[in-house]
Amino acid sequence: MYDDPSARGLRESATFDRATIHAIQRAAETGVYDIRGWGAKRRLPHFDDLLFLGASMSRYPLEGYRERCGTDVVLGDRHATFPLHLDTPVTIAGMSFGALSGRAKEALGRGASDAGTSTTTGDGGMTPEERGQSKHLVYQYLPSRYGMNPDDLRKADAIEVVLGQGAKPGGGGMLLGQKITERVAGMRTLPVGVDQRSACRHPDWTGPDDLEIKIRELREITDWEKPVYVKIGATRTYYDVKLAAKAGADVIVVDGMQGGTAATQDVFIEHVGIPTLAALPQAVRALQEEGLHRKVQLIVSGGIRSGADVAKCMALGADAVAIGTAALIALGDNHPKWEAEYRELGSAAGYYDDFQAGRDPAGISTQDEELAARLDPVEGGRRLANYLRVMTMEAQTIARACGKAHLHHLEPEDLVALTIEASAMARVPLAGTDWIPGAGR
Repeated sequence: MYDDPSARGLRESATFDRATIHAIQRAAETGVYDIRGWGAKRRLPHFDDLLFLGASMSRYPLEGYRERCGTDVVLGDRHATFPLHLDTPVTIAGMSFGALSGRAKEALGRGASDAGTSTTTGDGGMTPEERGQSKHLVYQYLPSRYGMNPDDLRKADAIEVVLGQGAKPGGGGMLLGQKITERVAGMRTLPVGVDQRSACRHPDWTGPDDLEIKIRELREITDWEKPVYVKIGATRTYYDVKLAAKAGADVIVVDGMQGGTAATQDVFIEHVGIPTLAALPQAVRALQEEGLHRKVQLIVSGGIRSGADVAKCMALGADAVAIGTAALIALGDNHPKWEAEYRELGSAAGYYDDFQAGRDPAGISTQDEELAARLDPVEGGRRLANYLRVMTMEAQTIARACGKAHLHHLEPEDLVALTIEASAMARVPLAGTDWIPGAGR
């Protein structure tokens, strides 16, 4: 019979709970810090702490079956000859071939194209599977330069200069040796089977003036045709966004600490960066003060899960969002059908985060050919496209209820907060009041 310690009057420490005790004991036994995937697991102020004020007497809702609510977005029309025209503001974030299987990258391209949106390469270069199945492909230009070549820059539809990632701002990526196959090693010019750490900063610049030079260089390589994004991990967001905009970025991507990763130190994931909810209003304010809001498009990522999250980002001033972890879940990551195999790995469906190990039963975060074969890229793409459409329709439903004819017409006035923390971060009133903490009223 299961022994419930609380039934015997025992009380767990809030400071040294069972997860903390396990982490201390694991460190003491191995002498190695914990590396894992996913994103921050601690409870953080997030979009669930906001609510919409639907129309009633003072606002007029739109009829769902007869009145249009637009969802399209144009990204990169500040300087580029050919900006991206997307049907939905929900895009797919950068996730590398190496971290993910080739089939997973193909599935992401298929799903994004079917839903009328873009996907992104990630570290390590462009694969033929992904380029071949992606109508709109954003090419990430990272500090490591792994797999980078000018021909692929020209094949891409946009370029994303990565300065940081929400799960590890200030840190570089990791790809452990068990995932460095011959193909991955060949693309990255690395030895097979040896752990790889990506650089944490670009080797050829030290500040925003150098970034401006680099953006111009990328424009010249691509004949000024491609939009240039700049991606930052959310930390000093207000200042970073201003600097990126002044450096000439067409699009700025702000990735909050709930953003996922294929592998990094647990201490990094949980203790570096700021929540997405806190970063987004800072980014918007920075662009507004420069007179560039809506001229430089803002994409926000990190913990986006539903159409409600999408609508809240739009209301706070984002032009689009990017999803990573949610996209992998849509493909089949952490699916209950693999429960028995997750348990063999010491985990469970819904808990599996050892993406760095390369033993993913779902065949997504692995380079093992037998495991990777479990993922059908056509079926995975269908599932992802379904999910993207549902998110878009959910956001439309909320926008119509607020009387908006386009997702971009949502505004902070449509929102209230449930907690003081969320109110202060999002700069919207606490529900039932007109009070915004720190706003002087």
